[in-house]
Amino acid sequence: MLFTSRYVATGNSFHSLHYEYLLGVTTIRKIVRDTCETIWKCLRDAFMPQKSKKDWLCTADEFYESTNFPNCLGADDGKHTRMCKPDDIGSLFFNYKNFFSTVLMALVDAGYCFINIDVGAYGASSDCNIFKNSNFCNKLEGNNLNIRASRPLLNDNGTPMPFVILGDEASALSQHVLRPYSSRNFDVARRVYNYRLTRARRMVESAFSIVCNKWRIFHLRLTFAHISAM
Repeated sequence: MLFTSRYVATGNSFHSLHYEYLLGVTTIRKIVRDTCETIWKCLRDAFMPQKSKKDWLCTADEFYESTNFPNCLGADDGKHTRMCKPDDIGSLFFNYKNFFSTVLMALVDAGYCFINIDVGAYGASSDCNIFKNSNFCNKLEGNNLNIRASRPLLNDNGTPMPFVILGDEASALSQHVLRPYSSRNFDVARRVYNYRLTRARRMVESAFSIVCNKWRIFHLRLTFAHISAM
C-alpha cells in the first residue's frame, strides 16, 4: 500500500521508487498493479454502489439545493489523461487537443463524488460516443437503474418532468440527457437555463480537479509502465 500511495500521490516513476525503496522496478510495478486492483474490488461497492430510487431522489434534491437545477441525477464529462504514443495503434489515442490520451468518463453528484466511471476509452473518441457506448448509458436508456420516470418540478404542481443527466455541448440530447444551448443570441429564459446548467456541471469539473491535485500521477504523461500498472 505504501508504494501505491506514494506512486499515485506524487507521480514518481518506478525507477525513482526503485532507488528510494531498493526494490526491483518489476516488483514495484506488480505491487502497484495488484494493490490498485484489490482497492477497486474492495471499495467499488462501498463507494459506487447500485443506487436505489430513494438514493437517486436524494441526489436530485442535493443538486437542486446547491445549484437550483431540478431533477438532476448527475453531471457527466470526460477527462483526457496524457499518455505516450502506443506502438502500432495509429491515431486511435490522438485527441482533438493534439496529444495522445486515454479518457476517463465520469458521472458526479452534487458532493463531488463519483457515481459511475468508464475508464480506458480512445482519446480520439468523442465524449458523446464514449457515453453512448458505456454500460451506464445502456442501463439508463433501458430503464434499469432504479430511476423514477418523472416527477413535477419542485415548487411546481404542473406536468411531471423526467430525471436527467447534464452534459456539455458535445453531448447528444435525449430524454435523459440535457445539454446547453449552443447559440449565443437567445432570450432571457435560455440564458438562465444555460447559467443553471453550467453551474450544475461545475461539479464534475471540480471533481476532476480534486482528483488530479490529490493524486498527481494524473498531471503527468503516462508511460506504458504506468498504464500496465493501473
